[in-house]
Amino acid sequence: MTETSKTPVHVSIIMDGNGRWAKERGLERVRGHYEGVESVRACTEAAVEEGVKYLSIFAFSEENWNRPEAEVNALMSLMAKCIAAETPTFHKNGIKFRVLGNRDRLSDELLASIDATEQATSAYETLTLIVFLSYSGKWDILQAAKKMALEGKDVENMDLADFDKYLVTAGVPDPDLVIRTSGETRISNYLLWQAAYSEFYFTSILWPDFRKPEFRAALEAFAKRDRRYGKVK
Repeated sequence: MTETSKTPVHVSIIMDGNGRWAKERGLERVRGHYEGVESVRACTEAAVEEGVKYLSIFAFSEENWNRPEAEVNALMSLMAKCIAAETPTFHKNGIKFRVLGNRDRLSDELLASIDATEQATSAYETLTLIVFLSYSGKWDILQAAKKMALEGKDVENMDLADFDKYLVTAGVPDPDLVIRTSGETRISNYLLWQAAYSEFYFTSILWPDFRKPEFRAALEAFAKRDRRYGKVK
């Protein structure tokens, strides 16, 4: 975000509460995930309308692989369906689509769908929509360190910007605002390096109920923050 603008360049969302939303309604957990897709669509539209340039969502963590196999398979199937269903919208609205995370654990079919959509939307500039899939902050830092070691980098003379280039988010601005839904107030191993100076917005609203008005309320709260980055103003 620039000093003169109160609109965040990059908004990132920890989408939480899908399972609880479904449980409250006597539904299977996966129904909450399907309803959560509508919230992703609504927030993407709102981000475009408000001039946000990067919107990222924490869709599936490295730790989520420990969930029941049926739920994991349903989530991966949902991801594939969403990519196929939303690609025409990406083209219509000039949205660049990216997936970041540990791709080694994704199926060949899902990877092919991701790669095709990323390539087809790579030139768009209205909004970059980033899905963090099979991702964790500790894994990201570790894989960056491994890459550096394999390349034999002179770590003694490296600075923070040099290390940034080895993270999966290389080239993506750090999030100005991180939103977490469902009342939880922790970061859950997400963007540990990148969110060092992010503003956080916590809400008790469950993710499937988080739509445009709630997204705009988060932006309004952000606009009132005084970001000093350790300095005195």
